[in-house]
Amino acid sequence: MKSASFRQFDPRRVPSPCFVVDVAAVEANLEILNRVQSESGAKVLGALKAFSLWKLGPLTGRYLSGTCASGLHEALLGRNEYGGEVHVFSAAFTEVELRQLVEFAHHLVFNSFGQWQRFQPILRDATSRRSELRFGLRINPEHSEGTVPIYDPCAPCSRLGIPRSEFAGQDLDGISGLHFHTLCEQDFPPLERTLQAVEDKFGDLLPGMEWVNFGGGHHITRDDYQVDALIAAVRDFSDKYDVQVYLEPGEAMAIHTGVLVAEVLDTPFSTMHQAILDTSATCHMPDTLEMPYRPDIFGAGQPGELGHTYRLGGMTCLAGDVIGDYSFAEPLKVGQRLMFDDMAHYTMVKTSTFNGINLPSIALWDSRTDQLDVIRHFGYEDFRDRLS
Repeated sequence: MKSASFRQFDPRRVPSPCFVVDVAAVEANLEILNRVQSESGAKVLGALKAFSLWKLGPLTGRYLSGTCASGLHEALLGRNEYGGEVHVFSAAFTEVELRQLVEFAHHLVFNSFGQWQRFQPILRDATSRRSELRFGLRINPEHSEGTVPIYDPCAPCSRLGIPRSEFAGQDLDGISGLHFHTLCEQDFPPLERTLQAVEDKFGDLLPGMEWVNFGGGHHITRDDYQVDALIAAVRDFSDKYDVQVYLEPGEAMAIHTGVLVAEVLDTPFSTMHQAILDTSATCHMPDTLEMPYRPDIFGAGQPGELGHTYRLGGMTCLAGDVIGDYSFAEPLKVGQRLMFDDMAHYTMVKTSTFNGINLPSIALWDSRTDQLDVIRHFGYEDFRDRLS
């Protein structure tokens, strides 16, 4: 199991369902990211779209240079709870949000020349008051490394990033940096190939830039990630073009750090053995349907691997609210607790209350001291107040 520190954790210690995050494991990841910063010269920003457990903002702020956001609310969270630099990219900014962002963001990255030009009066006014404000463009090197189309920013007809053909005849005055993002849960070789594609298509523009943002999707804290190769590549790129490099890992902050505790509510039979849980693929782990993927469970095996195979599903009315098929050494019992592995990144930020299903509680556990704090419960008001 990836979240190895939880092998000895008793899931009955928390309410169900509940996300439990190991503070010690998060800090271990942050230490690796800080090593990349200190040895490469890059500035590492935590991507809040992947992991925004802001109770750990002060801890994150001790190790990273700031946060990156996908809009106003994430940016405010970064400013208020994490500290450091705040970088913001959006596929399209609204004027209302942009007027607020220019008052505190450090980098604003635009997805089109149209938006960059349309908002010039607002941007010029902001820079006259805030000399630290910088603007960039997201580029599309048209080089796909993703294996799942829904998560591939460089797939054909992607709405993310500006292809080189759109730069013809454009004035880059006021643009101080370029941003690209091509990766999803990948190691260094895909980044190495992406960097070559960026240089091939945009190399003539790089000497005129102050900074280049390599985006996210880097699994830097994964056990087999080539950290030394990344450090060397960042150094070489920075030296070659005299730019400040930024990295925006999201999952890398939180991989191997958390579980989702769930409870068995019923074990009906319908062609095969079923187990209905108090958690839901639809509401609590939508990537199992969207990506799709099958999350691991502590002590469970592949279908047929162990003696008793079940199809696990949620409580909602959606027929497809199915997490997957698993086998267990013993028959599942009503009231039994299960722990889904490696659920801190993305899963937590994508939850919903479809059907009025309650959101999982959130707990912080420190495997070094065994201290456990349930820091958030959700209830009817959280469901109600989202709707009117």
